[in-house]
Amino acid sequence: QVRLVESGGGSVQAGGSLRLSCAASGYSGCGRYMSWYRQPPGTGREFVSGFQNDGSLVYADSVKGRFTISQNSNKNTLYLQMNSLKPEDTAMYYCKIVDFCLGEYWGQGTQVTVSS
Repeated sequence: QVRLVESGGGSVQAGGSLRLSCAASGYSGCGRYMSWYRQPPGTGREFVSGFQNDGSLVYADSVKGRFTISQNSNKNTLYLQMNSLKPEDTAMYYCKIVDFCLGEYWGQGTQVTVSS
């Protein structure tokens, strides 16, 4: 069974940095790509950044220039380096994996709180 475990969330002041990690296990050998989403309080889940099916990188406009996504060489751990954090970045951050054989899975989330 596919499992995603996020870590690295916490509380920081505006202007600070955090690095999120997402470790994947149980995936198939069919290929996969991973991405980050977030859900601010009282709103729906929104895309933050991710690798696409063709390997390209995409960022939401709201995080361009401040967040950097990366992955390890085995493509089973995803990172999100978040710099110049703003209060509006406060959200639960989720990792998602699309496994070409097993489907789509989500992690349990890690909370990021940015105070002004």
